[in-house]
Amino acid sequence: MGVWEGHGVLEYPGIDTADFRQRVVFDHDGGPYLSYTSTLTLMGPDGEEGQVWSTESGFWRVAPSAPEGVELEDFQHPLEVVLADASGLLTAYFGAVGNGRIDLATRFAAATESGPDVRGATRMYGNVGGELMWAWDLAAFGHELQSYASARLSRVDAPGTGDDAEVQES
Repeated sequence: MGVWEGHGVLEYPGIDTADFRQRVVFDHDGGPYLSYTSTLTLMGPDGEEGQVWSTESGFWRVAPSAPEGVELEDFQHPLEVVLADASGLLTAYFGAVGNGRIDLATRFAAATESGPDVRGATRMYGNVGGELMWAWDLAAFGHELQSYASARLSRVDAPGTGDDAEVQES
């Protein structure tokens, strides 16, 4: 839960390597899920903010059970994530959460007519020393699954509080 911000890097065949700034918000409205939004904004050569590269939103929830054939460790719980990207990409992920780590793999990826040609993806999130570290691998644009983006984010606020001190204490 909370608002996380930090920096990362994009690097993929056919895409110029770029540094970005990211803001992620995990929130809830009392339902059995978390809402999620993420915006990646490219950074210029002098660190100035550039154009928005990606905006996605969706929902994360602990699944009632793991899909048939998927084995989880005793400390893991099944996780389902549904994301929509402003570029026209819709992805559904299945994975596991436990011990400060989340591992996700696409169940499917679909795009609008003008959306990106993404065939699959994996994502890994980890709480490392209180920071949110993540890595995103893509199989897209005719390429095999490989690293696409990664970042290190710090918690800056809890949703709706506006009080960093209160967040640090919780």
